[in-house]
Amino acid sequence: MAKTVAQAIAALTARFAAVDSNSARLDARVLTAHALGRDPDQLFGRAEIPLPPGAEAALEGFAARRLAFEPVSRIIGRREFWSMDFALTRDTLDPRADTETLVAAVLAVRDAYTAPRLLDLGAGTGCILLAILKDWPTATGIGVDLNPGAVTVAADNAQRLGLAARAAFRVGNWCAGLGEKFDLIVSNPPYVADNDLESLALAVTRFDPRLALSGGADGLAAYSALLPEARRHLQENGRIFLEIGAGQAEAVSGLLALSGFRATGEHRDLAGFVRCLEAVPA
Repeated sequence: MAKTVAQAIAALTARFAAVDSNSARLDARVLTAHALGRDPDQLFGRAEIPLPPGAEAALEGFAARRLAFEPVSRIIGRREFWSMDFALTRDTLDPRADTETLVAAVLAVRDAYTAPRLLDLGAGTGCILLAILKDWPTATGIGVDLNPGAVTVAADNAQRLGLAARAAFRVGNWCAGLGEKFDLIVSNPPYVADNDLESLALAVTRFDPRLALSGGADGLAAYSALLPEARRHLQENGRIFLEIGAGQAEAVSGLLALSGFRATGEHRDLAGFVRCLEAVPA
């Protein structure tokens, strides 16, 4: 006899508790809804409906992936960020809530620019640039990523979210080949020191692309590479916003100074860590 929706959720919750007890029931609900082709909030009132055979088989496949520590966002292929729905693949970093700190910092300077031109270095899913453009209707921008697969995902996200007319994405190595200057430059570069990579959660080390994580021996290699280029491509009245790892504020501020910037602001995430640095041309 087929399990009901409620029974399936209860059984999965018990199995998932071994992976992450904090999100076991939520994960079970989201994956059950995904197997049924519905949103999780559409499960209310359907608790006693039997799972169709196809959905039950699909759900078992999802369960196996989750028990191997694959994040739910990767199983369903999307992640909510800044109240927007972003598709993601193995080519992109899974957007984190901490990165919303950078988005909020940029949007706080809206009064200083009329129709700014933005550059997003290491764009990934495009979540940073597209979130900013969503709440800044006069802004336009370009996102650059070294991974062609990530650029495809970002462009698709822009199209689906109705922002393709104001956002373009291209394959590139930081600012190489760009022929214009920008009012605002944003970046969430890889900043994990190589020796620390294996200590990250399995959900990260197994499923996020290493290219988007590895910051070299000291975690600072990407900043050293991108900052001199960014300085040459920033307007004199422009600003740069960088996501950083916990404890990196002093080191990255030093690199900013060496590249011709002056740090003007620190922005903390919900845990109280400095997550974003703001700087202007010195």
